[in-house]
Parts: sequence; structure tokens; C-alpha cells
Amino acid sequence: MSRFRRTRRELPGLNTAALPDLIFTVLFFFMIVTHMRDDNLRVHYQVPQGTEVEKLARQSTVVNIYIGRAAEPYKSQMGEGTFIQLNNQIVRVDQIERAINAIREQMPAEDRPRLTVSIRADRDVRMGIINDVKQALVRANALKVNYSANKVAE
Repeated sequence: MSRFRRTRRELPGLNTAALPDLIFTVLFFFMIVTHMRDDNLRVHYQVPQGTEVEKLARQSTVVNIYIGRAAEPYKSQMGEGTFIQLNNQIVRVDQIERAINAIREQMPAEDRPRLTVSIRADRDVRMGIINDVKQALVRANALKVNYSANKVAE
């Protein structure tokens, strides 16, 4: 009679050779999909509070205009007063129309009608400056204007 020996088998170890490939693939995916903020704030502003606050649906078609005093690291370069920052550049009111048209030209054709300008102004900025900015936006045919505000705490 032949005798069968029962051998104890162990589970093989987990093969982790493909793990770095998987991790870098996921990392690469998130790097492609994520939209990083482009603006380097040179203007300090305190957002006013509002009661009817909504979040913008599509951020890729939004152009930010910041209006306020010079931020702390730039005060020595820029001086005192109210400044207008369009995306990453300090501009004068008469330069807004040309800058908006240049931004619109860089956008894909299907996104151009959805161009929205978000005005993020300090709560202490004179309304005359905001009206001048709005008139420049009308001349640039950028008629979708959004004002940024924080929701009032109840």
C-alpha cells in the first residue's frame, strides 16, 4: 500500500511588482484632471457678505478681477491706493477691455459665449471704481458678471 504524505501548503506572498505602476498611473490621472489655481494674489481684499450666494458651476470659463489694496509682500513695489488685478496682472481700467478680448481669444470657441467675469472687490472699495470696471466689461462685450461674497452667518 502506498502512502500519501500530506504536505502543508502555504499561501504565496502578494506580488507587489505592479504596484508602483498603478500608483503612478493614478497620480498621473489626478495631475491631468485637476485644475490648479493660476492667480498669484497681489491685491488684498475682504469679501463682503451676501444673502443670495450661489457657487459657479463651470470654473474654466471664469475670469477673476480682484479689486483692493496692495497685498503685504507687494506694498513696497506698488504703493498705496486701490489696484485692479485681472488674473495674474495688475491693470488699469483702460486695459481691461483689451485683456478680456485676449483671454476670450485663447478660449475654445464653444466656451466663449459662457465667459463669466467674477469681480472680487474689497468691501471698502469705492463704487466708482467698480462702475468703471463694469463699463470696461460692457465695452469688451463681457456681459455675464458675478460678484463674489461670503454667505451671511445666521
